Amino acid sequence: MTGAASASFTADDYKARMERAARQAADAGLAGLLVAPGPDLVWVTGYTPTAVTERLTLLVLAPGREPVLVVPTLEAPDAERALGASALTLRDWADGKDPYAATAALLDADGRFGISDNAWAMHLLGLQRTLPGTSYASLTEVLPMLRAVKDAAELELLAAAGAAADAAFEEIRSVAFAGRRESDVAADLAGLLRRFGHSQVDFTIVASGPNGANPHHEVGDRVIERGDMVVLDFGGLRDGYGSDTSRTVHVGEPTDEERRVHDLVREAQEAGFRAVRPGAACQEVDRAARAVIADAGYGEYFIHRTGHGIGVTTHEPPYMIEGEEQPLVPGMCFSVEPGVYLPGRFGVRIEDIVTVTGDGGRRLNNTAREMVIVD
Repeated sequence: MTGAASASFTADDYKARMERAARQAADAGLAGLLVAPGPDLVWVTGYTPTAVTERLTLLVLAPGREPVLVVPTLEAPDAERALGASALTLRDWADGKDPYAATAALLDADGRFGISDNAWAMHLLGLQRTLPGTSYASLTEVLPMLRAVKDAAELELLAAAGAAADAAFEEIRSVAFAGRRESDVAADLAGLLRRFGHSQVDFTIVASGPNGANPHHEVGDRVIERGDMVVLDFGGLRDGYGSDTSRTVHVGEPTDEERRVHDLVREAQEAGFRAVRPGAACQEVDRAARAVIADAGYGEYFIHRTGHGIGVTTHEPPYMIEGEEQPLVPGMCFSVEPGVYLPGRFGVRIEDIVTVTGDGGRRLNNTAREMVIVD
C-alpha cells in the first residue's frame, strides 16, 4: 500500500530522497540508515505497510550501495507496488526464518547506524544481538534535518492542508459555542477538517475558559459559557501532509484585559513571523516572540516553545526553541505559536504554519488573527 501523498510524487522523487538520505548519513559519519515503518519510510519510499506488526520491515540505506527493503514475504506484493520500489531491492523473509540474520548481511559488523525514532525496541535489540559490534542512534539525534527542507511539491501539499484548516476555521466561527460542550465543538471541527479534504484528524483542542490555560487540554464535557475565551487548536493530514493552526475566540464581548492579552499574543506572533529569514537560527524565532510577551510582564505565562516543524507528521524537527542554533533554510516549514496561559482564568494562543522563503517567510495560514467574537 502506498502512502496517501504518493500520487503527488514520482519514482524519481523517491529515488532522489533515498540518495539524499544516504549522502547525509555519510556526511554524519554513519555507516547507514535503518528506516522503519512510519513517517520516515513513507517519505523516503512512498510505502506504508498495511499493518505494522512484530514482523520486521526495515529499509537499509548505505552510502555507495543500492537501497534494500527487508520485508515479510506475505507483505512483499504490497511493497512492490510502492512508487519508490523501482529504486530499491526487496529482500523478503518467510515466517520461521530469522529476519535479523537477513538484515545483518546488509550491515557493516562494526558500523554506527541511524535508526528511525519509532523503530520497535524488539527489532533494535534483535539486530544488536546478531551484530554486537554495531551501534545505533535515533534519526532525530543524528539527522534532524532529513525531512526538514521541503521541495516545491511538498510545499504545495502543505499549503493546501493549511488552506483546508483555514476553511474549517471560517466555518466554525459561525456555529454556536455558548451552551454546548467542548466535545461538541471539537466534533464539529473534526467533521470540517474531513469535509475540506483531511484523511486524518490528529487533534481538535477546544479549551474554554480556565481550560484554555492548559496548552494541551484534553477536550471534555465542560459546557462553554458566555464570557469564555476559547482556544482552538486543530490539524491533521491532508494528502499525506500536515496542517496545524490555532486561533483564540471569545464568546460574546471580551473584557479589556482579555482583549489586551489577545493583542499581546498577536503582536508576539507577528514578531516571531518577522524573525523568519534564511540563515537566522531557529532560536531567534523563539526569542523574538518571547521578548514581546516578557516585556509586557507575562513571560512566566508563556510555557512552551514557539514552534515545531511540520511535514508528513504534524510535529517534527526543526524546533523553534532557545538553544536550537540550526539555521533556517528556504523550504523549511514550522509553526509560530506563542501563547499566554493564566492559571484558573484563560489562555490565548495564535498559530500559523510558516515556510522559509528566499528573503523571509510566508504564512500558510491566513485567517484573521484579530479577536474573533462568536455566539
